[in-house]
Amino acid sequence: MIADLSLFPLTAEVNSRGHLAIGGCDATELAAEFATPLYVFDELSLRSKCAEFKTEFAKLYPDTMVIYAAKAFINTALARLFNEERVGLDVVSAGELYIAREAGFPLDKVYFHGNNKSAEELKLALEWEVGRVVVDNLYELEMLDRLAGEWGVKPNILLRLSPGVDPHTHKYIATGVIDSKFGFPMTGAGEAVARAASVANLNLIGLHFHIGSLIPEVGPYELAIERVLDLSAGMKKKHGFELKELDIGGGFAVQYTRDAPAPPVATYAQAITARIVSKCRELGLAPPRLIIEPGRAMVGQAGVALYRVGVIKEIPGVRCYVSVDGGMGDNIRPALYGAKYEAVVANKMNEKDAGEVAIAGKFCESGDILVKDVNLPRLTAGDIIAIPVSGAYCLPMASNYNASLRPAVVMVKDGKGRLIQRRETFADLTRCHLT
Repeated sequence: MIADLSLFPLTAEVNSRGHLAIGGCDATELAAEFATPLYVFDELSLRSKCAEFKTEFAKLYPDTMVIYAAKAFINTALARLFNEERVGLDVVSAGELYIAREAGFPLDKVYFHGNNKSAEELKLALEWEVGRVVVDNLYELEMLDRLAGEWGVKPNILLRLSPGVDPHTHKYIATGVIDSKFGFPMTGAGEAVARAASVANLNLIGLHFHIGSLIPEVGPYELAIERVLDLSAGMKKKHGFELKELDIGGGFAVQYTRDAPAPPVATYAQAITARIVSKCRELGLAPPRLIIEPGRAMVGQAGVALYRVGVIKEIPGVRCYVSVDGGMGDNIRPALYGAKYEAVVANKMNEKDAGEVAIAGKFCESGDILVKDVNLPRLTAGDIIAIPVSGAYCLPMASNYNASLRPAVVMVKDGKGRLIQRRETFADLTRCHLT
């Protein structure tokens, strides 16, 4: 029996013991050494994905800059890796900006997003000389203009637009539709561009949009590009606005389950760059620098979550619940918007499936189900469950619900695992408490 490892990191294999191995490390040994729940990142997969995005876009559109969307998951080790791979960073909070700074990441390669940036956050962006501030609304535009004047600087900015495009994804992760909290709607975008171009203390160099996440097709990108470039052409005629940067966001889909393939990076690259080139030629615009912001697509498949099996509850004729030592405290995606995952038994990779089970978390919520229906070998307490494609949006949304401890994170390469984020301790739970 050959295990299907297509959803796992590039280095995943079944070793001579019949165990899952990642980066040359036996998953069961990692679980024993670092305890569970444990998140394992494959360094080769991370670096390969950086290279793939840069190569596929740049060979078609040389003036492309890849910046990683830190909200998918960031810590200092990852920030350093992305810097080594010459990838920029998209941050959405002072906290993410602080992590980048602590990692020694060059802040001139940071784009600062967010729909409700505070004055304190904007002051940090000015003080630390962030590369671009992506302005989301008029309130922010006026505040940043005032602060920049007080600071005596003129930062480069982009305006975020909401192009009114349906990305055909879950409503919670659709961000470019008309009914969105993000960006300037197209009905008022012209006035916003004119206003931003006229303020004294800001340098408007480009436009940004992000239409959503897990976008399974290229059509929404092409439509959004057309609408934003049409606007740019109109603004050039009316106000002399020169579009130097076009940031099309991220949202590139990844494959979470075997029955839901995602387009390869090359497909997105071909469609996006072709539409920019053809539309700019049609409108007589100089092609702008292209900015792309992959997040999930950079780290999703590189990460694997490991859990240890505890209680097994068989309800005859209904369902078999297999409870593990993690759940919605470290991965809330299934409970939040019905995200689906596959799973394997890391210490029984060569054994035949024995039936369908539900992998349940340990938290006090009926909705704490990591995988609702999956066929697995016969399970016993102590087995190690591995869930692939866990590198994005699990750890950033982890919580201390039920006073649980957020898990450790390990990076693996060439048979060695190094801790890049320690597991929380009981003392961490009370370090901010006051008596």
